[in-house]
Amino acid sequence: MVFGGTGGTGKEIINQALAKGFAVTAVVRDPALWSIQHPSLTICKGDVLRPSTFENEMIGKVAVISCLGTGKNLKPTTIYSAGIENIISAMNKANVKRIICLSAGALYTNSEMGFLIKMLAKLVVQNMLKNLYADMRVMEKKLQATTLNYSIIRPPMLSNKPFSGHYRTAVNTHIKRPFSISRADLAHYMISILNDADTYNSILEIAH
Repeated sequence: MVFGGTGGTGKEIINQALAKGFAVTAVVRDPALWSIQHPSLTICKGDVLRPSTFENEMIGKVAVISCLGTGKNLKPTTIYSAGIENIISAMNKANVKRIICLSAGALYTNSEMGFLIKMLAKLVVQNMLKNLYADMRVMEKKLQATTLNYSIIRPPMLSNKPFSGHYRTAVNTHIKRPFSISRADLAHYMISILNDADTYNSILEIAH
């Protein structure tokens, strides 16, 4: 089950998952705006802030991928924290254990980023996206407090470059100078770790 499937990364995840033979359920608020059609794709008209609209569809699923976002809206939000809380609740009811959650690489800074990327994150990105990041931090904490097999992935700047299959990853550690990653490569990695127990209960990084 994919949340946030209408975003750039979400669409990549759905297309790649279908190509790999997965049965996918995409939770979307307005199915009329949905263009992807596939025999293995189910569209659930639902709202992550209204769990009753998707709880029944959660039954029988083996994993959830969350790519929640606000589009271009930078105002204060609870879409990440309230959304993940509702997803967690529905997963617990349906006994679904695996979730991969998209977060952001600039939520926190570290020395491995290098001086320039670290300053860009602290002085520009964190200020510009402060409202979104504040709620993302709450989202991460809510996931970390569960008994689910979660993976939180923090990518750097996203691009629409084509799939390359060449990228660096880190589990519970940091990548040196993580500047960007294509949505196609990010989606590829997220799908590849669906059954990777080494990434359970972990913070993941990825970059070219």
